Amino acid sequence: MTVTSTHQPAPATRLDDVASDLLTTLARMPQGHPDRAAVRDRAIEQLLPLAQHLARRFRERGEPYDDLVQTATLGLIKAVDRFDPDHGTDFAGFAVPTIIGEIKRHFRDRTWAVRVPRRLQELRLMINEANTTLTHELGRSPTVAQVATHLGISEEDVLEGMEGARAYKAASLSRPISDDADGTSLADLLGDDDPGYATVDARATLAKALRTLPEREREIILLRYCGNLTQQQIAERVGVSQMHVSRLLARTLSRLRDELGDIA
Repeated sequence: MTVTSTHQPAPATRLDDVASDLLTTLARMPQGHPDRAAVRDRAIEQLLPLAQHLARRFRERGEPYDDLVQTATLGLIKAVDRFDPDHGTDFAGFAVPTIIGEIKRHFRDRTWAVRVPRRLQELRLMINEANTTLTHELGRSPTVAQVATHLGISEEDVLEGMEGARAYKAASLSRPISDDADGTSLADLLGDDDPGYATVDARATLAKALRTLPEREREIILLRYCGNLTQQQIAERVGVSQMHVSRLLARTLSRLRDELGDIA
């Protein structure tokens, strides 16, 4: 019995052939050719599966897949615009490093909640890859020493990279702190500004200045501004005239201003 094969060439093969022809045609076209933009668009459209495939390799790293596809597509466009078939390199060999480089730059420049030095960003990626490899080999999470040995760096560098990784993502202030039903969020645990903090230094300086005053002048100041007594009440308490209390207050306040300087 004769079996007639109905197998057809895989769509991907046909797409590759079409894309290859389009890239060759695009490379031969001068910049001002009226059909160049249309050929370029068709070539990019045919090659989009390559960008999507490479984007999927990074989808488990916490970034939205759509953002990764957009970034990979940008790398694909750059590769199409720069590709020259006369250099003897096939397009995939040229485009893949370009696209992956664009995705890695996206992770380096766009995804950190707090900008850290590039060295720490690259160190974080190295540590993550080492953790994945060693966990597979050891069947458990590796120690800092094992990661350092694997990467050929010091344990201090590993710890620094791990500390820098904390800046990768910021915690939402609205995030619940537990599974309890009370709904307490991280923001609820943050303290408010205490207006008293701004006067701590002034109070300490004032206390020091008050200790330099003669006992009677210090008593008059305390009775007036801490006890809220009138000048007449102070005069009766101290045993001097109200006019004398007024002169002592004026002289003492002037001395305190000199002591306090800018704080006064």
